[in-house]
Amino acid sequence: MTTTPVSPPAGNGLREAHVHRSQWTDVWLAFRNHTGAVAGMVVFSIVALAVLAGPWLHDVDPQYLDIRVKNQGPSLAHPMGTDNLGRDMFAQVLAGGRISLAVGVTAMLLSLVVGTVVGVLAGYYHRLDGPLMRTTDLFLALPLLPLLLVIIMLFRDTLRTAFGPETGIFLLIVFVIGITSWMQTARIVRGDVLAIKEREFVTAAHSTGTRERRIITRHVLPNVLSPILVSATLGIANAIITESALSFLGLGFPPDFPTWGRLLFDGVNFMTITPARVIWPGLAISLTVLSVNYIGDGLRDALDPRLRGA
Repeated sequence: MTTTPVSPPAGNGLREAHVHRSQWTDVWLAFRNHTGAVAGMVVFSIVALAVLAGPWLHDVDPQYLDIRVKNQGPSLAHPMGTDNLGRDMFAQVLAGGRISLAVGVTAMLLSLVVGTVVGVLAGYYHRLDGPLMRTTDLFLALPLLPLLLVIIMLFRDTLRTAFGPETGIFLLIVFVIGITSWMQTARIVRGDVLAIKEREFVTAAHSTGTRERRIITRHVLPNVLSPILVSATLGIANAIITESALSFLGLGFPPDFPTWGRLLFDGVNFMTITPARVIWPGLAISLTVLSVNYIGDGLRDALDPRLRGA
């Protein structure tokens, strides 16, 4: 008696492909289906490319003075008009964007490192949980804006003397923003670590004699990447807003070192003459922060299996 081999159903290959599809492929597909996140990524990419390619996109010196064309509106020579000293606003917005984005990314990295370290240590080691979380609560209870103002007033001149006016202020702004914005990341990471350290694979790693440091780096940290990535995107927006607020109060970078917040501060007294002086930097801040927030929402939904239907 001969048996005829039965071919597998046609749908099996599709099901196997779906089973073997990587997690990051699922994340990308979910992120791509999030309309707001895709729009935010497009807008943020355009803004970032424009400010990074500013010297080639518009080769006008942002500090060049031409008093003959002061307070002019948009034109072919000056797409965003000029200020009260005849400086090109488009060149200043592009130059200010490079500083604002550099401050946002650097301060975000600092706050992310501090928050992740505090959150992992507090969640994994029970004896450190109390002291670290009480320190986090203390930072959360501090009035951040007055604290930032006091720190800047105390150390601004010292850092200017040591590193120069631009580098010293950059280091100070990045430090004060990063060191006062890590608390939310720490609390989120701690909550995830508390749940992950009770999982079976962590218990199995303990039973085989794996060192604590290796368990943290190989098993715990990869499983808390989701909240870390979301915090990273939102941290950029928070840092840009904070830097803009400090510059708007006149405590940020010097006048010849423009940022979006500094341009707003310089343009307030001329709003009735040339409203574009505050419209363009304000629009740049709004678009950047809004796009980053949408990217963060898309990442949060894509990285959460419950929200993406996995």
